Amino acid sequence: MIKNRNMKSIELAGDKRMQNGSLLSCFVACERGATAIEYALIAGGISIAIVISGAILGGNVAALFTTVASAVN
Repeated sequence: MIKNRNMKSIELAGDKRMQNGSLLSCFVACERGATAIEYALIAGGISIAIVISGAILGGNVAALFTTVASAVN
């Protein structure tokens, strides 16, 4: 809980307390935001890999289905 910048104790992210710390040092000490950003970057990278592989393999898969469909008929 952050009430005032001039307080001697600022509580951030549960029970973490920074004595005589500034607001910036509290945000640097809190790791929840960094972890969320890391997971977002990983998810973004996986999404990009899926889109690129779909674009590369899409034509080959369509040709394969066409071949199978013509062989069945």
